[in-house]
Amino acid sequence: MPSEKTLQAKKEVVNELSEKIKAAKAMVLADYRGLTVEQDTELRSALRKAGVEYKVVKNTLTRLAAKENGLDGLDSFLNGPTAVAMSDTDPVAPAKVISEYAKKYEKLEMKVGVVEGKIIDVNEIKALADLPPREVLIAKVLGGFNAPISGFVNVLNGNIRGLVVALNAIAEQKANA
Repeated sequence: MPSEKTLQAKKEVVNELSEKIKAAKAMVLADYRGLTVEQDTELRSALRKAGVEYKVVKNTLTRLAAKENGLDGLDSFLNGPTAVAMSDTDPVAPAKVISEYAKKYEKLEMKVGVVEGKIIDVNEIKALADLPPREVLIAKVLGGFNAPISGFVNVLNGNIRGLVVALNAIAEQKANA
């Protein structure tokens, strides 16, 4: 039987992980077995730069924290070594970085993801990773808003230009007469 101190430490880990899961916009679970120390360090560095927290936590503790957040569906994926990459700001960042490194290092396997409390499979993680960056999406939306306005302005300018040309023609005719 574990000591009271050990149990308390595990409860603290579960509580901390549970809070992080609750705050996370996105989370990706991956099997990192077979990565070298250099590869893992490179992955961690890339995740840190993207603002993603990366942890290796015991499956039983992860299972308890997931259950506290209503993510019972993660149970079947919590076997073998599991690393958790999560972000509380960008829902795409964990999927992008883990997906990129899974292509680069075949040993890194994505298991499952969670976005806004919804469990997603590996194909959905890849689709999420293939989305263009947030700034590009915003630019496309704004461009979509701008196009009709620009067209409307051109139509109005065309009418005004036509009116000016007609008025000039009338003024020239009266001047000649």
